[in-house]
Amino acid sequence: MSDERREHLIRFYWILDRLEEKIGGARRLAECDGRMDWPTRGVYFFREPGETRSDTGIGPRIVEVGTNGTYSGERRRLWDRLREHKGSETGGGNHRISLFRNVVGTALINKNGLDVPSWGKGKTARGNKEVKIAEHPLEREVSTIIRDMPFLWLSVGDDAGKGNRSYLVRNSLALLSNYNQPPLDPPSPDWLGLRSNRERVRNSGLWNSNHVDERYDPAFLDQLYWLVAATGKVS
Repeated sequence: MSDERREHLIRFYWILDRLEEKIGGARRLAECDGRMDWPTRGVYFFREPGETRSDTGIGPRIVEVGTNGTYSGERRRLWDRLREHKGSETGGGNHRISLFRNVVGTALINKNGLDVPSWGKGKTARGNKEVKIAEHPLEREVSTIIRDMPFLWLSVGDDAGKGNRSYLVRNSLALLSNYNQPPLDPPSPDWLGLRSNRERVRNSGLWNSNHVDERYDPAFLDQLYWLVAATGKVS
């Protein structure tokens, strides 16, 4: 299985290299805003400075895959979801609407021994000015980290919950995950995610707990390839 998964990962990254060419290069959220030419619906693939592949070729490894919602009635555009991860223009953010931010923040708490007891506690901060003030420095630090992560994006024009996006996200995460199997392209010893309190994050090498323990369908690579092949360059 390891050799087969390695070949599938090599193909996965080869396809993403083609996507990067098609969209004119990776972007960082620090440089992005809603006035750019974003697709309404899509899938994003985040990289992270210092995280490189070691078993499937040369280049950065993917640390997070997601989309702008896959349930019926979802109205958020791709940029809406990316903006939730990016945070506010003042540098803060809301980790309660972005699990990505939540998990990164918790890892920072563990790494630096921070005292932010309200972090990740449901709706604690709603209408509570003191909680928001206490969390703001950590929100700013999370924004700094996520905004510096290069990412690729792919337009996938299906209806939420009914098409390709959830299939692509689920199988990409399952393929990339090292959870409970021989690691391929493992995280660096200094990867912040190793300080996470989520065992699935630490052992998968991804900022995501969902789908990391599932089997992937190799056929998703064909679908990913044809979607990338149909992508035009974005200015």
